[in-house]
Amino acid sequence: MKKYLYSICFSVVLAAFTLGVVLDTFVISRPMEYAQEQINTSMFSSSSGSSKASYLSRQADSSKTVSDPGTSDSTDTEDSADVQPQSTDGESAQEKTDEDSQQIQAEASSGALLTDGAELIGEYQNNEASIKLYQYEYENTTVYAADVVVSSSESVRTAFANGYYGKNVTAKTSATAQQNNAILAINGDYYGARESGYVIRNGVVFRDTSDGSDLLCIFADGTMQIINSASQSAQSLVEQGVWQAFCFGPALLQDGQINVSVNDEVGKAMASNPRTAIGMIDTCHYVFVVSDGRTSESKGLSLYQLATFMQNIGVSTAYNLDGGGSSTLYFDGEIINYPTTSGKSMKERGVSDIVYIAR
Repeated sequence: MKKYLYSICFSVVLAAFTLGVVLDTFVISRPMEYAQEQINTSMFSSSSGSSKASYLSRQADSSKTVSDPGTSDSTDTEDSADVQPQSTDGESAQEKTDEDSQQIQAEASSGALLTDGAELIGEYQNNEASIKLYQYEYENTTVYAADVVVSSSESVRTAFANGYYGKNVTAKTSATAQQNNAILAINGDYYGARESGYVIRNGVVFRDTSDGSDLLCIFADGTMQIINSASQSAQSLVEQGVWQAFCFGPALLQDGQINVSVNDEVGKAMASNPRTAIGMIDTCHYVFVVSDGRTSESKGLSLYQLATFMQNIGVSTAYNLDGGGSSTLYFDGEIINYPTTSGKSMKERGVSDIVYIAR
């Protein structure tokens, strides 16, 4: 018996160590000292003017071009609602509108979400944001796209599960959305499942360890760019005006061109999946996209199909967020899509973070 004692002890220790690593990596939550209340809005002082003009430009534009996601042909669609700016310094609303029109004429023409063949299933508007939610059928898959126009990119907020940055701290997208009074929310990049990759949220650096991947950066001026994290530090990005940064990837579109190949995939994921992505049509004009998948009604999309869909609806920059069972779209108190891991039942997966627009 004694000759086996060493082997038995070694096996027990190895099993305990392996179990500890698995639990620490995937199960045990470790909230850090960083609460979500941290926010840095100083970067918006110099960018709010141009963002506001761009917002008014899109809201006042009554000429829209639309196209089916599977084609490049275009037709006209209905006008968007006009937003009349409020009078300040005693001037009339009409005088203020004329001033805004002069500013608008100096800018490039605004893009528009291409919605031919889509069904409008929800709308919302407040002083900060205008949202229209559409449902498409594309590649045997139901795809939802939220057309989001904001007065400033400051309105594109992020939130951590349970209000804390940390490892394996998770909650359902709908729960985090409700806690943050969100009208619209999608799951984020599930930063908590990884040890590296920049985490910049609401203008604050929470993790400054680069994984060398491409980041999606939303800037205070309302633009969106793909930046390689190895090229500069997280703090330098904040100093340049990065408001939000995500590190899941890959980049789907850059300058309107598809950035993935037909065979590209995330890790060991299946070729057709539920997907979550975010993109930009124009300054302060974004699209939140979530597709169903893994069901008899919806096959799901490959990365290339997702990129093609977003290109076809007019997106210029697009980035893949966490998908599969994590993919969730929340709007006005309801889950809009069909979140599923196995395809057998609708069930939200707990995730680390969300991207949202507040009421």
